Amino acid sequence: MTKMRTVDAAVLILEKEGATETFGLPGAAINPFYSAMRAHGGIRHTLARHVEGASHMADGYSRSTHGNIGVCLGTSGPAGTDMITGLYAAIADSIPILCITGQAPTHVLHKEDFQAIDIESIAKPVTKFAMTVLEPAQVPGAFQRAFHEMRTGRPGPVLIDLPINVQMAEIDFDIDTYEPLPVATPKATRAQANKILDMLAASRHPVIVAGGGIFNSDAADELVQLAELLDVPVVPTLMGWGAIPDDHPLMAGMVGIQTQHRYGNATFLASDFVLGVGNRWANRHTGDLETYRAGRKFVHIDIEPTQLGRIFAPDYGVVSDAKAALQELIAAARERATAGSLPDYSAWATECTARKGTMHRKTHFDNVPLKPQRVYEEMNAVFGTDTTYVSTIGLSQIQAAQMLHVFGPRRWINAGQAGPLGWTIPAALGVVRGKLGQNVVALSGDYDFQFMIEELAVGAQHNLPYVHVVVNNSYLGLIRQSQRGFDMDYQVSLAFDNINSPETNGYGVDHIKVAEGLGCKAIRVEQPDDLAPALRNAQALAEQHQVPVIVEAILERVTNVSMGTSIASINEFEQLAEASDDAPTALTQLQA
Repeated sequence: MTKMRTVDAAVLILEKEGATETFGLPGAAINPFYSAMRAHGGIRHTLARHVEGASHMADGYSRSTHGNIGVCLGTSGPAGTDMITGLYAAIADSIPILCITGQAPTHVLHKEDFQAIDIESIAKPVTKFAMTVLEPAQVPGAFQRAFHEMRTGRPGPVLIDLPINVQMAEIDFDIDTYEPLPVATPKATRAQANKILDMLAASRHPVIVAGGGIFNSDAADELVQLAELLDVPVVPTLMGWGAIPDDHPLMAGMVGIQTQHRYGNATFLASDFVLGVGNRWANRHTGDLETYRAGRKFVHIDIEPTQLGRIFAPDYGVVSDAKAALQELIAAARERATAGSLPDYSAWATECTARKGTMHRKTHFDNVPLKPQRVYEEMNAVFGTDTTYVSTIGLSQIQAAQMLHVFGPRRWINAGQAGPLGWTIPAALGVVRGKLGQNVVALSGDYDFQFMIEELAVGAQHNLPYVHVVVNNSYLGLIRQSQRGFDMDYQVSLAFDNINSPETNGYGVDHIKVAEGLGCKAIRVEQPDDLAPALRNAQALAEQHQVPVIVEAILERVTNVSMGTSIASINEFEQLAEASDDAPTALTQLQA
């Protein structure tokens, strides 16, 4: 046994657990922890400009990698409360991040001491586990439990609060004999797999709904194997997008009332059996449940028992890790294939693939100011299939999900359920940390971009290059569209005459000057034919200077995006593309 400070033990545990990527801000109450990181040298730290931003960076990092956990650090008081939005975004999408806060000394926690707040109680609703460690000897166990909680069952975030006197106290600790706690994973049985296949075989038009649990269990390969073995189309959720590449014949399109493809909704409405794997039946995916459920039988597989029946009662539910369940289904299906007892769904699969060649929304507009559809068309044409997109909320995210294309696991990084404005910039920086050297492209509306724009300086300081496309209509576009029901357009315009930047033409904030002032490169685009050259130039500038590069597309002020309350009644506000020659290159390729 070796005598050491608790913070030295904690840092050694982080290293042994593999959590060596940290994001945060030092402060008086967390400085002992920082001194331990500096002393041991095995932890990399990225200095954020805002603690909420640091929590989103840790979130983006965890989402971009499998098995790696991002760590967020902050001092006492407001640093912890600033993390709450980051914890909410993480728990809403089942993402493991570890937040570590400093705290006032234990003997003054009841005395309203400076920056002393009961962050444990505040954080509990948005974490799997939150603890203020009051005894130094509990520190190793608290961290050991934290990693076990993050990895067991449905993943999620954890917060550990460390009073400064607890950090400074010495304990006996032996890192050489420390071991992570074993993680128990529920697994589907062969009997359960056969029951699912029996139910599927009784259907004529089955689909598989693939949720974010596919990524949490690293099961994208198994998903594609099962789909190909059964010849059954796959409908990814927003969180599962990329689990099967968009150009795969069995990728049937996304379903929903906002982030959806026309061909995805049409295929789902024609289905009669739905196998959901690692998904939540989120309301933006289902729309009204009466339409969504009508005429279909449902099987739900999820690692968390309380998820089964949370939204509606499935016809059959199985508690299992997604990878384990898919492996069991593959084995059972192969036995049936050998025996010649698998149904033939090739005609149904061909019908679903054909929809992708025709049911498009129009994207090729030459309007000035730009229509957003043209921006996504050019993004599809310029950015390669290896691109990882990062986005969070708003009309930009909704329309991007309708029109962009994703070609692999963890190449669509999105705060799906919480959708906090401002998430995109810091999350993108975390994604770049996890995918350094890879092609990362972020997408924001102007409001999301302004929320945490200061974090661009982090990318410039720490050489985290990526391209950030900002579609600027100087409006709270999603809120403006929802205000139509109240017959108003109230407090949703961001436009004003900028006395320092008349070239913004009444659109208000000069994002180019702000980005450049924060150490980044920026390009403004107003003509449709300039979009592709600007996007290619941005990639070159990011590689050359190793900083974020912003491409601001000046949009028409008002654009209504296709959405509705039911998957059977989506309001299409723009002309549809009935011919494939009006579709982006990527969509045309999908027909082949």
